[in-house]
Amino acid sequence: MNRMPANREFEVVAPDLRKAWLLPGLAMLGGAIGVAFAARQDPGALLALPVLALTAAVIAIVMRRRSVRLEDGALKVSAGMHAHRVAIGEIDLADARIVDLAEHKALRPMFKSFGTSLPGYHAGHFRLRDRSKAFVLVTDRTRVLVLPEHSGRKLLLSLRHPQALLDALSAHAGSAPR
Repeated sequence: MNRMPANREFEVVAPDLRKAWLLPGLAMLGGAIGVAFAARQDPGALLALPVLALTAAVIAIVMRRRSVRLEDGALKVSAGMHAHRVAIGEIDLADARIVDLAEHKALRPMFKSFGTSLPGYHAGHFRLRDRSKAFVLVTDRTRVLVLPEHSGRKLLLSLRHPQALLDALSAHAGSAPR
């Protein structure tokens, strides 16, 4: 009998950086222009430039931290400064599916509870349009793996190969003692 590896990582789709950096980039550009104008009156205003640079660095680091792993009987998701862990037995695999959020609008992230929301990048705890709670790592809306939990919460993931995670979860659930 072939056994799936106990620990396995699944590739997350990288966000489109042109979209994700649009709003922060414009905000930082506006801030730099504001600092330049303020520096004409008070050269001390230039001290705000390192703050802008630090902000850009933090955004870049946060957006690079994204992973989905099966590890020790649980699914572990790292999304920016957020993380979520759920035991495989708590996932309702019968209702799991891969969707396009353009067609399934009720599953789109709407309200941030504690998360990061940029164009083309949503990570953390959200309320969906159907008002359900979810932990999301959505970088591509066209192929999102929806994993409902028995608690009613959902997990939305943008994976390069979402079916591979579904298959691994099913294999693990099938081999788990009852």
